[in-house]
Amino acid sequence: MTTAAQVTERTTTDPATTAELPAVPVRGRLSARVRILLWLLLVTAVAFAAVATTTRSILLRDVDARVAGLLAQETGEFAHFEERGVDPENGRPFTDPRRLLRVFLERQYADPDEELMGLAGRPGADPATIVQDRRIPVGLPLHRDEKALRTIFASPDSTGTLHRSAGEIRWAKVAVARSGAEPEAAFVVAFHPEREQARANEVFRILLAISCVALLMTSGVGWVVAGRILKPVRLVRTAAAQLTEQDLTRRIPVRGRDDVAALAETFNAMLDRLERAFAAQREFVDDAGHELRTPITIVRGHLELMGDDPAEREETVRLVTDELDRMSRIVEDLLLLAKAERPDFVTPEPVQLAELTADVFVKARALGDRHWELTEVADGQAELDPQRITQAMVQLAQNAVQHTVPGQTIRIGSHATGSRVELYVADSGPGVQPQDAEVIFDRFRRGTARRGARGSGAGLGLSIVRAIAEGHRGRVGLRETEGGGATFALALVLAPEEERT
Repeated sequence: MTTAAQVTERTTTDPATTAELPAVPVRGRLSARVRILLWLLLVTAVAFAAVATTTRSILLRDVDARVAGLLAQETGEFAHFEERGVDPENGRPFTDPRRLLRVFLERQYADPDEELMGLAGRPGADPATIVQDRRIPVGLPLHRDEKALRTIFASPDSTGTLHRSAGEIRWAKVAVARSGAEPEAAFVVAFHPEREQARANEVFRILLAISCVALLMTSGVGWVVAGRILKPVRLVRTAAAQLTEQDLTRRIPVRGRDDVAALAETFNAMLDRLERAFAAQREFVDDAGHELRTPITIVRGHLELMGDDPAEREETVRLVTDELDRMSRIVEDLLLLAKAERPDFVTPEPVQLAELTADVFVKARALGDRHWELTEVADGQAELDPQRITQAMVQLAQNAVQHTVPGQTIRIGSHATGSRVELYVADSGPGVQPQDAEVIFDRFRRGTARRGARGSGAGLGLSIVRAIAEGHRGRVGLRETEGGGATFALALVLAPEEERT
């Protein structure tokens, strides 16, 4: 066997506490980047320490196994020689234990850190060393340690470990005695494991040193990687800090398909919603200010010019009341359009299309003296908000009444095609000019060429219809009517097949 230098006892420290970490400026709190790096270093240090400690334990256990095997081999050889060996001088079995020990030891060659010796004497007395074969360069050899020799010779055990200040000894012995007498000699194998243990400890120290270097490398790589991972988060923070009510156009570039990219997409979606909300708010304020300015001016002008004549006062009150009613309708419509941005604007529920179409037809007939026709009725069920759909259809019917004259035909109906349903209102009026078809669904837009002079609304009706359609994830469309006129249709999605009745 080969060994390393003698090892003294020491205390091993956790590399997690000895590895140097990069200096981190702390101002009140640690950044996410620093926390990620510290957790990474902690986990890595624990892993390295576990690997080093486990390796040392395996090496020391291997040393113990090799020593135990060596002791068993040497004692087994001596026992075999004692049983079958003969004295070379007379060719007969040995009768003198000292002669037996001397002959056997002369034929042996001890390994490094190993002592082979024979002890002669009686238990309890100081044994005399018959012979020893090797000089041990580590610590104090066993054959020179009289106290240790007495302990081993007097021990009833055949193997053991002797802890000395000069170094640990693993030993094994085979007692030798004349027939029927007490043992008066013993063959002893002693092994000094210091150098073998020192080699395992040296491997342990090398692993610790490598772990420290690896931790330093990990800190650098982890710092860079954490920075790249958190870059989108910093962009989110920067974008959030730069957002103002006047500028909601900034967006975060999305790269990849990981969780950070999903965070950026979610933040961009939130910015889209905020931008739409602020745009709706500004649009509401602008529209309200624009549309309410005229009736307010009219009311103020009439009140300022109102005289003492009762007839004049009555007419002024009538005009002011009419303008106030119009202002009230405008405000209600604007509030309704503002509410269209809320998630609870539409409350869907299972609705029978035939029943809904019939209800709309009955309510629309009271809007004016027209030739009303219920042309067709869809059969099936859809997830709709019946109140909002009725409101949209009545608005379309009211729009048709405003652009037709008594006696003209207005048709209401619904039909289903596949997974979609269409509810429509068709009139026989003058129709819609092509240049007007693109703008009539915008707020306060009634088109450059109006279909008649009877409409006196603020231009919010069709905007409300479009908001209701989009609230149902559908759309409102305009198409020409055969024979003249215009057809406004709500295209909506039916309920899934398994939900239909």
